[in-house]
Amino acid sequence: MTSVFAQSGETAKRQLRFKYKKGDNYRVLSTVTETVKVNGLLNHKAEIVNRVSARITDTDKNGRGLNEATFMTTENSTSTTANKTLTYGEEYESKYWRDSRGVFDISKEYFMPVVRDVPTLPETSVKIGESWTASGHEAHDLRRSFANNEPFKVPFTASYTYLRDEEGVTSDSKHEKKTFQVIGVKYSLFFESPLPDNLINSGEDFPTSTMGYSNQTIWWDNDKGQIDHYTEDFRIVMETYYGNQYDFTGKAHAEVTDFERTATDENLAEVLEKVKDLELENVSVTKSEKGLTISLENIQFEADSAVLLNSEKRKIDKIIKILGNYTNDLLISGHTALAGTEESCQLLSEERAESVAQYLINKGVRDKYHIFTKGFGAKVPIASNSTDKGMAKNRRVEITILDK
Repeated sequence: MTSVFAQSGETAKRQLRFKYKKGDNYRVLSTVTETVKVNGLLNHKAEIVNRVSARITDTDKNGRGLNEATFMTTENSTSTTANKTLTYGEEYESKYWRDSRGVFDISKEYFMPVVRDVPTLPETSVKIGESWTASGHEAHDLRRSFANNEPFKVPFTASYTYLRDEEGVTSDSKHEKKTFQVIGVKYSLFFESPLPDNLINSGEDFPTSTMGYSNQTIWWDNDKGQIDHYTEDFRIVMETYYGNQYDFTGKAHAEVTDFERTATDENLAEVLEKVKDLELENVSVTKSEKGLTISLENIQFEADSAVLLNSEKRKIDKIIKILGNYTNDLLISGHTALAGTEESCQLLSEERAESVAQYLINKGVRDKYHIFTKGFGAKVPIASNSTDKGMAKNRRVEITILDK
């Protein structure tokens, strides 16, 4: 993707700064491959996708930006997902100020993001080869595993080096040529945790020490005032009050891209007109905070299965012409009519969402890291299940062009 080059002005100093503009939208998509051991034995290997969609809702005179963000994390075993799309996981809302150097101001009620104050850019201008240090912390959500109802914070001091300038292509859909400032980041963890007062009587476990490291390389776009992409390798080892050891080792890659919000009156009218022009039957279009949704009602599969009929594939082929006008991630949601058990409806909705998503991937609409699936069973009807017509409307797959 990139090639290193030597600048004639290599000794010139740069001031590296985040830049915020009210109304800007950006998305971060990181993919982590991780091996987890418990007490020295392999527990599982996983692929974790973290998706962040954020909007700058305010700025102040000091150059800070107020980020209102939705974090989504999905995790799957790597042994079962080679040819499967990513399910849309639990969402977390977060709100925080971040200054022009990258330092957070965030309330303890928010558990995301996990790594904070990385990167922290230098106070003064720097040139290639120069280094600096800055403090940061990791904030882990241990509510499900341990007796901890606030972010579990592990402090560190990170070492930074402005490694080089490098020509490359931006991660967004425009693929513009840019000169990136490549920054190396390293930090080590060693933190002994203060124990909660009520731990002994609670019967719950709690981390007593956290050790590890992170090595990152950041491709910084100083014209834009934002990260373009980064890579990381890491290891975190937690030892607990009851003598258990959890070992997380892995690699990560992330891209940061701008995106346009699709759920506007203008886009809604435009897509509705295209649906009419393409003579698409049983297709409706709506907009919401999550994005612009194209609903395929009365979608037809082979009996009691998730295998699309050829007639539905032809319909989706027409919808692909609409999707080609947008670059945002897609969420494919499956819904069933109220027929059968709750469990069977849920499974069938998931399988049918998967079927449509795979068809879109095979057609090159998105790759597997930019399309997500979710099944709702019969829990979100849009019509009465007491009539055949109503059940047909409820038997649907929705394609949402994601805004958050």
